[in-house]
Amino acid sequence: MSNVKKGLLVLAGIWVIAGGLIFLARQARPTAESVSKLAAAHPITSLQGSDRARHLDRLADHLNRLEFEERRKLRLGRTLEPTFQGMTPEEQARFLDRTLPAGMTQMMEAFNKMEPEKRKRFVDRALGEMRSHDPAVAPPVDDANLQRIVGEGLKAFYNDSSAETKMDLAPLIEEMQRGLQHVRR
Repeated sequence: MSNVKKGLLVLAGIWVIAGGLIFLARQARPTAESVSKLAAAHPITSLQGSDRARHLDRLADHLNRLEFEERRKLRLGRTLEPTFQGMTPEEQARFLDRTLPAGMTQMMEAFNKMEPEKRKRFVDRALGEMRSHDPAVAPPVDDANLQRIVGEGLKAFYNDSSAETKMDLAPLIEEMQRGLQHVRR
């Protein structure tokens, strides 16, 4: 066999291996469904001690690896709510510290990429939902964790959003502030 043929075989082998690795990497990427299944397979209330902490760390890692649209699907499906509500305030704080920065950054990047008209529709819909929400119903987090969520959201808003996005989201931020004042009275 000539050196040219050997070289081509080696090159073809490298491409096959690279293609296989890319395929495996794509298959390993979590989805909203796989994160939901992970949470459901190990209910937080059935775990104790280090098993509980490892599970929450694993869940946070998977959540942080989701694409924005997958994270959105997960949020809309509300499948992580039982897990979050089953956490202690300290566990919630740790989970939020691990997942909020990535989630808020993704959200601001998505807002920045949205067409202005689509962003306006989003803001209008969100405002309607916020205004129809009963202000007497407190969120399922304590004050410290609520402040953590709001703080991280505002940090992402001020640091990661474009001037146009800031203008479009300003009514939403104002309504959030009004809502928080009513909830914590």
